[in-house]
Amino acid sequence: MRRSGPHWTVCAGFITAALAIAQEPTKDLVTFIRDAQNAGLNERQIVDNAVEAGWPPALVKNAVASAKTPASGNPPEAGPAVKGASSVKGASNDPAEPLGTPDPRETSSAARADKTLPSVNRGVRDDYVIGEGDVLNISVWKEPDASVPSAVVRPDGKISMAMLKEVPVSGLTPAEAETLITDQLRKFISSPDVTVIVSAINSKRIYVIGGVKKEGPIPYTYRMTALQALSEAGGLTDYAKKNKIYVLRHENGRDRQIRFNYDAVLRGERVEMNVLLLPGDTVVVPK
Repeated sequence: MRRSGPHWTVCAGFITAALAIAQEPTKDLVTFIRDAQNAGLNERQIVDNAVEAGWPPALVKNAVASAKTPASGNPPEAGPAVKGASSVKGASNDPAEPLGTPDPRETSSAARADKTLPSVNRGVRDDYVIGEGDVLNISVWKEPDASVPSAVVRPDGKISMAMLKEVPVSGLTPAEAETLITDQLRKFISSPDVTVIVSAINSKRIYVIGGVKKEGPIPYTYRMTALQALSEAGGLTDYAKKNKIYVLRHENGRDRQIRFNYDAVLRGERVEMNVLLLPGDTVVVPK
């Protein structure tokens, strides 16, 4: 059946206008996105939180894409916090993806909105286990009284926080500590957003002694090998006995030596000697 006439034309016009409005970001949504950008969130976090706050996914992705490629003229006017802003998740020191000129290889707004972005930067690997002596920076979004810029993990494995008094964090990863603190803060704060950053590592070290340029402890910030530890110590001296190096490891109540032939490892002949070190190991370089 052919549809024509003035009534059909008017209806079609209303439908077209409604669809256009549905895709037009509201002022509240634009403000939400700007607030999240200023908080240091990356693009994926902004999209997830805006959808959780109640905006349609397609509209959010288009709005975020528009924020990355603003039209000429004045930037969108900033406004007060809007719905969902207090529950924005993931604010941290993680460098957010630049929201300037888009990658020319990405031809669609949806592709830019769905791009995989870096995770939160907590200062250490995701599998790092917090220990006694470590220093934590605990940030609670928009709650300065609950935040702790420098919390030292005590010998009992606990830290002190104003609202929670004592929190046991030793043996947890930073993400697990975030979850624990978040759960406990819910008694006092609605939808707390917690970020835990390890700002100083004091609980895990390895030691290098003997014929190296920098003797002493080395923070165990990653799963380093014996060769990497020697590099961290500045390399060998001219008087080092390269083929008599060993790793001294204490386990099961006893010390044992793990031999390390420097020249053979470098030649790729005895790569199995380049063992992964454990916290507390000592690399001994005879002179």
